[in-house]
Amino acid sequence: MFTGIIEEIGIVKAVKKGQNSLVLDIGSEKITEDVHLGDSIAVNGVCLTVTSFSKRSFTADVMPETVKASSISRLKPGSSVNLERAMSAQGRFGGHFVSGHIDGTGTIIKTERSANAVYYHIQLDKGLGRYCIPKGSIAVDGTSLTIFGIEGDRLMVSLIPLTHQDTVLGQKQAGDIVNIEADMIGKYIVHQLETGNGKKEMTAGFLAENGFF
Repeated sequence: MFTGIIEEIGIVKAVKKGQNSLVLDIGSEKITEDVHLGDSIAVNGVCLTVTSFSKRSFTADVMPETVKASSISRLKPGSSVNLERAMSAQGRFGGHFVSGHIDGTGTIIKTERSANAVYYHIQLDKGLGRYCIPKGSIAVDGTSLTIFGIEGDRLMVSLIPLTHQDTVLGQKQAGDIVNIEADMIGKYIVHQLETGNGKKEMTAGFLAENGFF
């Protein structure tokens, strides 16, 4: 479990490509101060398992499903990546519930400044907008952000100066691809409404019949 509060920007040192998989070697200054084999680290929002590490880098395997669902196959040596360790039980939950399981990707349509904020307009993969609501939470490349506008599968989020400076989003421009993880609670609600409770589909008619409205 992650919070979407980025701890560090790491640098990809090497990418070893398999037929449908990857092995990433990522340079880090902070994350590797307290890391162990098998630890979970979110790389641009993708939960990966540490397979080896040194004082200033770690490696992680990327399986085919993750390669297919995320933008991680676009990484190359020199790429900057957001890094966050799994949340400790003693930590503060500063962002929102982030699993590191990517729902799809989005394309940055445009960015614009307004006072101290930078707005990002993002076109989501088809169907992801159904999990988004105004003022709801979303993780973009693993960064916990608030949705300020949503229309179909297109949304707008805003970055404060610190987030713009301390995450890879500040380096991205129109046309760049980002990883998207919709709010976990919202996904559960949509799934329950669409599939029912295992006995009967939960429709407006079902709710009316049972006195909800």
